[in-house]
Amino acid sequence: MLSKCIFQFHKDFVLTDVEEIRVSIKRLQGNSDIPLPRYMTEHSAGMDIFAAVEREEVILPGEWKMIPSGIEIAVPEGYEAHIRPRSGLALNKGVTLLNSPGTIDADYRGEVGIIIINHSKDSFVVKRGDRIAQMVVHRVCRVSWNLNESLGITGRGIGGFGHTG
Repeated sequence: MLSKCIFQFHKDFVLTDVEEIRVSIKRLQGNSDIPLPRYMTEHSAGMDIFAAVEREEVILPGEWKMIPSGIEIAVPEGYEAHIRPRSGLALNKGVTLLNSPGTIDADYRGEVGIIIINHSKDSFVVKRGDRIAQMVVHRVCRVSWNLNESLGITGRGIGGFGHTG
């Protein structure tokens, strides 16, 4: 695994730290026409993922389907990949991902599947090569629990959902 930090100066002289890692990817047979996940703009956090359906898939209102991506990836140990909805599909079509974000663990080696749900009142058609989701790769922290009788006092305390107004 190659990991390096790239330092860039922006015009306002703020130093940003962008880590780049290499991730192995395999294109599944019969999908050479499907683009690999890619960043669509210079500062995109997520890479668009494309549909590898053999024929158009119709997702009826309230229905969900697993859409193939045509790729398998080997996320390096210490990282995970999140599969997230595309905001344009959510806003313009009422379509999102059922398990958002979906997680691809470092030890998973199967095809990346995208579970799309249609919340709109109209059918949604997925065509071969459509941009259907985005993938963001993150570092993972492992937790070891430290069992205590109390956790300390904070200003928020046990205030939960909506407690701040």
